[in-house]
Amino acid sequence: MKKSVLFVSVLFCFQLLLAQNLSGYKVHSHNDYLQSVPFWKAFGAGANSVEADLFLEDGSLFVAHTRAEISKTRDFESLYLEPIQKSIALDLGFDQPFQLLVDIKSEAYSTLDTLVNTLKKYPSIIGNPHISIVISGNRPKPSDYTKYPSYILFDYQSLDPVEDPEVLNKIALVSLSFKGVSAWNGKGRLTAEDLEKVKATIGKAHALGKPFRFWATPDSKTAWKALAHLGVDYINTDMPFECKAYLSKLPAREYRNTVFSEVYRPTFEPDKKKKPVENLILMIGDGNGLTQISATVLANKGETTLTQLKSIGFLKTQSADDFTTDSAAAGTALATGKKAPNRAIGMTMDGKNAENMTELLSKKGYVSAIITTDEISGATPSSFYAHQKDRSLSGPIRKDLEKSKVSLIASTDQPGALKNSRYTLLGTPQELQESKSDHIGFLMGQTDDPNKEELAITTENALAYLNNKKQPFFLMVEGAKIDSYGHSNQIDGVIKEGIGFDKAVAKALQFADTHKNTLVVITADHETGGLTLPQGNLAKNEIEGDFTTDDHTATMVPIFAYGPRSDLFQGVYENNEVFHKIMEAMDIKN
Repeated sequence: MKKSVLFVSVLFCFQLLLAQNLSGYKVHSHNDYLQSVPFWKAFGAGANSVEADLFLEDGSLFVAHTRAEISKTRDFESLYLEPIQKSIALDLGFDQPFQLLVDIKSEAYSTLDTLVNTLKKYPSIIGNPHISIVISGNRPKPSDYTKYPSYILFDYQSLDPVEDPEVLNKIALVSLSFKGVSAWNGKGRLTAEDLEKVKATIGKAHALGKPFRFWATPDSKTAWKALAHLGVDYINTDMPFECKAYLSKLPAREYRNTVFSEVYRPTFEPDKKKKPVENLILMIGDGNGLTQISATVLANKGETTLTQLKSIGFLKTQSADDFTTDSAAAGTALATGKKAPNRAIGMTMDGKNAENMTELLSKKGYVSAIITTDEISGATPSSFYAHQKDRSLSGPIRKDLEKSKVSLIASTDQPGALKNSRYTLLGTPQELQESKSDHIGFLMGQTDDPNKEELAITTENALAYLNNKKQPFFLMVEGAKIDSYGHSNQIDGVIKEGIGFDKAVAKALQFADTHKNTLVVITADHETGGLTLPQGNLAKNEIEGDFTTDDHTATMVPIFAYGPRSDLFQGVYENNEVFHKIMEAMDIKN
């Protein structure tokens, strides 16, 4: 296979990958001939339009920005017409509209006549219904537009009405300089005055019934998004790959929240009191870093129950053997106070079992419960009852559960996963608080929960069950799917799960306000996705999420606390110190 054909094939495959997520936004490769690989780079990126500046020199057509830059090796046919013809012959696209914008830099009539004669040699191009040849730059008088073949169209650079319908029919799009409307540099936002000017310009252009393009625009994600949302039909860019990749995923990056967490405002009566802690509620938002929390807050009308709290710190999350932790090592650090290697459940670097909270607290007369939106054998929940060298050993992990010190479990397991278990599965979360049994369970996720209430309801009823035991208790609640949506880079799922987790936080704080010997600690095992929030709209509860990875990151995660001794959790420290701070708050020696 010739190198050129191979190159085309590779680029086309790349284009197909991008095409799977097309958003409908059109990208125009401005001054495309200045790209490292003209035409192919933009075409491979899925750009809908490319621009070539054209000079007529000694009877031949050359592509260059200025006449002084003309090179005999950069003729129009070899850079554009031959590649397009080859692509058509190889059936490598052009089943969608594609625009070749020819910006004439030399005298209009003679250059255009030469271009028409040249195009006659490429019947597959001029006969393709999806390809438009659009003349920009130096153009004939509008009244002469109709003299040119049907495959020649024109770029109209005015907002004045076009009275002649035949001339209007020869116009492919309307283009204007952005700098003639606004001096915005693409950072931050358009001023209110400039925004109205831009909207008015786009509106007048669309009144002509044609697509619209600004040239000389800022070239940034912020600008691309703003112009696309304002209705600009062709987004002008010198970075066609980056622009197309961004715009093709923009609908999935934006989420407008419609389900809200009602904010509970704690009394703060028991908060920071120097009194012994009897009950402990530890809540872990898996993958719930500061940005995930911020996204939930901003999508939840600007506040959540979690962000009412005053005792706040940050955890360093590195595992014993890696810069970036997994859930097993992080869960083990929180549950045992020992740093662990990635994938290890309740075991340290030397392969020894590390005593976890449920084991230690059972010796002190505590009853324990675990709630998770994951399977009960998931890495985080199992760190609080199991000891296995690898998180994938679900069979041995489940055997550890059967001999654990955990009285109540709630998870999203399938019913068959707990067959022959010592845990009696109840049909509703409300049955939990009525049970007198020492080993009960409830399986969440069996019915649709559009309002994300199930974790909160299960938490509330589990607290009632534990309170009825008339013993001090430990409850671990995990919002596991924040992590799942971080891995898949779905901002909507991150926020929805964050809302559900915050509703559970509200139930925990309500309990702590009525049972003032209860300490509530809320944190995350790690951050997932490298999430940032470049833009949004508070009035619309709208968030744009930009992920940098589909894996965990090593950024610190926040920790919140409420109740007696909550001030112990302020500051910045290693994640395994959480265990020791909890033991200090409970006045337990280990």
